[in-house]
Amino acid sequence: MNSFKELWRYLRARKKWWLTPIILLLFLLGLMVVVGGPAASFIYALF
Repeated sequence: MNSFKELWRYLRARKKWWLTPIILLLFLLGLMVVVGGPAASFIYALF
């Protein structure tokens, strides 16, 4: 959680708002890989 606070402070201090969508997209992609990987094996087993 500390990393997110530090990243947020950096973005605010340096006015790097254009990095926000990129970071959000990378976070969502990583979340899909972590959650979707194990779920895909269970879905494959059903068919």
